[in-house]
Amino acid sequence: MKDILIGIASDHAGFDLKQGVIGWMEEEGIPYKDFGTYSTEQVDYPDYGHALANAVEDGTCQFGIGICGSGIGISIVLNKHQKIRAALCHRPEFAKLSRMHNDANVLVLPGRFITIEEAICSINVFLSTEFEGGRHTERIRKI
Repeated sequence: MKDILIGIASDHAGFDLKQGVIGWMEEEGIPYKDFGTYSTEQVDYPDYGHALANAVEDGTCQFGIGICGSGIGISIVLNKHQKIRAALCHRPEFAKLSRMHNDANVLVLPGRFITIEEAICSINVFLSTEFEGGRHTERIRKI
């Protein structure tokens, strides 16, 4: 994980969780790029979701983490981008399957519904799980 750049973005509802994740990433020495927001002041999640998606699409960041209150809004924004496969994951098991079967490149977390510990567990699983390929490759191509 220490040799890849992770993009991270949130709206105001995901800000506190994002800050917790960033603190953990700094402790672990995981390189990241913060696309905002930078406070709990009300903002629009599409502004930050598009910035994150662009960075993953152009290769600036190898993976992304998107956070909003429910995770739904930023997921919709991220998945509007052709090269993004964003997966909203409330539990590590979903994060694992999103990588194994869907080759997800952005993990989305629901800022109002999980703890920092749960988020870190899902991030660890997401970043350490490889895409299985095989029968899943053709499915991904159809997207």
